[in-house]
Amino acid sequence: MSILVVGSVALDDIETPFGRVQGALGGAATYFAAVASLYDRVNLVGVVGTDFPGQHIDFLVERGVDIRGLQIAQGKTFHWAGRYDYDLNTAVTLATDLNVFADFRPALPEDYRASEYVFLANIDPDLQISVLEQVQAPRLIALDTMNYWIEHKREALTEALRRVQVVLVNEAEARQYAGTYSLIEAARAILSLGPQALVVKKGEYGAVLFTNGDLASTYFFAPAYPLERVADPTGAGDSFAGGFVGFLARSGRITPRTIRQAIVHGSVAASFAVEGFSLERIRNVTLEDIHRRYQAFRGFTSFEASCPWLETCERFREVELCDSET
Repeated sequence: MSILVVGSVALDDIETPFGRVQGALGGAATYFAAVASLYDRVNLVGVVGTDFPGQHIDFLVERGVDIRGLQIAQGKTFHWAGRYDYDLNTAVTLATDLNVFADFRPALPEDYRASEYVFLANIDPDLQISVLEQVQAPRLIALDTMNYWIEHKREALTEALRRVQVVLVNEAEARQYAGTYSLIEAARAILSLGPQALVVKKGEYGAVLFTNGDLASTYFFAPAYPLERVADPTGAGDSFAGGFVGFLARSGRITPRTIRQAIVHGSVAASFAVEGFSLERIRNVTLEDIHRRYQAFRGFTSFEASCPWLETCERFREVELCDSET
């Protein structure tokens, strides 16, 4: 299998209550590739400037990421600066300098076009559409976006949503796009466009899956992995996407069961990302580390479905509050 990611590669300045970094490796495509490459081969398409440190390219190559689609343009690399207070779910943007990213036009090497799994990271939806016109017949296309594109490029974003199988957005973005406070109504509105699944990222509160059909059989919730220390939430959503798509590519199956498993893999990947600044924690994570937390996840989210006292309280059978079997 092969995974294609198209998105930003950046240099970030980040400040949280637990420290700060400057000129750190960042960007949606970077976080995604760093995680997804643990599962399968990743083809990365993006752009950096001539100021981009060589050691960052070395890291991607050592991780097994194919960077033939990474353009190097004359000028400075995309730069983002942000600050988090103790509410780590919300970033205060201090600076966004697009630099060479402003003129980015995704151009896929010929063999990238046959990638079986595609992740369209948060970029202009017109560029996302241009990528969709270049790929051949991927098994799965997942898309991320943000509030800016919802507000300023809604028509193009809607067209992109119609062409993908999975949408990954945060809670505020889902509500903003659908124009409703109800997350269930928002999910129905987005899924009505054509995607088969909507994954709503809820930060420290986990992630929710919606698919078309009866809510009882199509809704799935996974909490965030419990952590004692959180340093920097930047890139958590893209790391989640890397674990999500990476698992599906490695498993080779796209079913309701594997999609749920993929969400847990995404939550585990995000838990590693936030334990350090930039990609410092992800750099040393292995697939075995992912598996150990995945197994722990199974333990603390498992519960007995039947009610042991059901036989002595027949009225619960009548109102169907519990399983009919003990």
